[in-house]
Amino acid sequence: MKKTLVRGLAATVLAGLALAGAAAPALAAEDNGGVAVVDEPDTSQLNNIYTFAPLGVPVLGLVRSINAAPGKILPSFGS
Repeated sequence: MKKTLVRGLAATVLAGLALAGAAAPALAAEDNGGVAVVDEPDTSQLNNIYTFAPLGVPVLGLVRSINAAPGKILPSFGS
């Protein structure tokens, strides 16, 4: 019974934090007459392998990062 109460309380707190996080962008526009002013996006490095994202995810950079991960995590012996 106590575990269920703790889990319910934790779920309620996490849901409240998620709602507060989702409301943050909407609250940002209040100072400017209800309109959020955004600067133009920086498109100067769209040829970078880590920023080119035809599917919404930088696929080539992601593959390269995953390939390099074992070498960065595991120690290298000798050289």
